[in-house]
Amino acid sequence: MNTKSLARSAALAAFALAPSLANAHTGVGHVDGFAHGFAHPLGGLDHVLAMVMVGLFASQLGGRARWLVPASFVAVMVLGGVLGLAGIAVPFVELGIGLSIVVLGGVVAFNLRAGVAAAMALVGFFAVFHGYAHGAEMPESASGLVYGLGFVLATATLHAAGLGFGLLLDGKGGARGALLVRSLGAVAAVAGVGVVTGLV
Repeated sequence: MNTKSLARSAALAAFALAPSLANAHTGVGHVDGFAHGFAHPLGGLDHVLAMVMVGLFASQLGGRARWLVPASFVAVMVLGGVLGLAGIAVPFVELGIGLSIVVLGGVVAFNLRAGVAAAMALVGFFAVFHGYAHGAEMPESASGLVYGLGFVLATATLHAAGLGFGLLLDGKGGARGALLVRSLGAVAAVAGVGVVTGLV
């Protein structure tokens, strides 16, 4: 599959999944947990920016990183979510979430090249904090498994949106598209500084 097809597929998946997943299981007892889980990553600018930056970072790296980097974020995020559900303390969660936007935005802005394993480790480190926040804020009435499915699917959707957007810009805009992707990273990094300092 070429880059153009991959970009279209990722973008279509992100936009097609969002409304259908938000309404999944209507009338079933677990819908409340699923809806809360799905909405949690979408409800805060900090989570949205970090997830989209993971997708943009993966698009810049190319090759296997396009799926391994987002997949590693999701996998480690699930572990962080389990820690949050279990009430196991993880220090500096809010700071870790804020710094994830600064660092991932900076990586995209400077188009930093990294090996796939290093990129996976970087996003995985920050995924712990995001997952912990999702797990710790689960409503008491929700099922952990259904709630977790919701935030995993929402996160994957945001990754796909970032990946698709990055590939689309890179494929259509050439140097200008790459510059726009880097500019988005810079804007996210600045917003991340606002999150860390409490200004945003």
